Amino acid sequence: MRLLAIETSCDDTGAAVVLDGRKILSNVVSSQVSVHQKYGGVVPELASRKHIEAIIPIVTEALRKAGVTLQEIDGIAVTQGPGLVGSLLVGLSFAKSLAFATGLDLIGVNHIEAHLSAIFLEEDPPKFPFIGLVVSGGHTSLFRVEGFGEYKMLGQTRDDAAGEAFDKVAKLLKLGYPGGPIIDELAKTGDPKAIRFPRASLGKNSMDFSFSGLKTAVVNFVKAHPEPPGGFPEEMIRNIVSSFQEAVVDVLVKKTFQAAQHQGLKKVVISGGVAANRLLRQRMEEEASEQKIRVRIPSPAFCTDNAAMVGVVGYEYLKRGVRSDFSLNAFSNLPLNGK
Repeated sequence: MRLLAIETSCDDTGAAVVLDGRKILSNVVSSQVSVHQKYGGVVPELASRKHIEAIIPIVTEALRKAGVTLQEIDGIAVTQGPGLVGSLLVGLSFAKSLAFATGLDLIGVNHIEAHLSAIFLEEDPPKFPFIGLVVSGGHTSLFRVEGFGEYKMLGQTRDDAAGEAFDKVAKLLKLGYPGGPIIDELAKTGDPKAIRFPRASLGKNSMDFSFSGLKTAVVNFVKAHPEPPGGFPEEMIRNIVSSFQEAVVDVLVKKTFQAAQHQGLKKVVISGGVAANRLLRQRMEEEASEQKIRVRIPSPAFCTDNAAMVGVVGYEYLKRGVRSDFSLNAFSNLPLNGK
């Protein structure tokens, strides 16, 4: 089954052609980073407009790179939420129009489920069940994953997502956007123990997350050290971001392996844009080795938003005979099967 997959949940326009939900024939992404950089974050209205400009060229390029025509496509998978509604509607409207015009089967895909399933694009994917951590700019959630369509929410952020905290700290320090990769790079030469920022535990057995207090602690530290005329010394910036990143990673690792122990599982999958973070990947591997738990993290290209992961989920549902009709709508919040 060859699927055309479309992803427009935030500020990346993605299209891919995926064979049998596993083999990538093409995976094209158009980034809007240069558009949103001067604002220090994604501007929803601008994101929607850029998706409108990019969607046809990106889908055309995905088909060209895959060496197939629309007549050789068996179905269309498209992200329907969660995400920015304006952005989602661009991809959704295009997918529905294409399905209507061609008669192809259509399936709406949950963006979180797509992230959890990105690992199946890699060789030797894990067998169910496993603990899944989705950590990105908009989401920080822990799931017990029993199979495609079978998810139990174990914990989620009560305020800022981890990636959101990275972006806000980067904006505070005038480092640029997106904050995650910038902080990850600067933190390499900083001292992670220079500043003791707080880690929110939220109770002994809680698997929820909270990063707003950490973000506020960084704000308060910066306010307590007024910026000199020439700007903050580079060493100070590196120490701040290194200490901040250390605190975020500490919490993510601790909660994830706490969930694995609580659920009695020996397999963990990390996904989402923040899963590309160097320190997080390193610490997850170290902790997994110590606890004799297998941890799997997709390649960085499959951690960030892309359409190939949408194709994985779309295939699993279409092969079961699940289809979406043309009433399919976009949702800013879309729980996994209501669980």
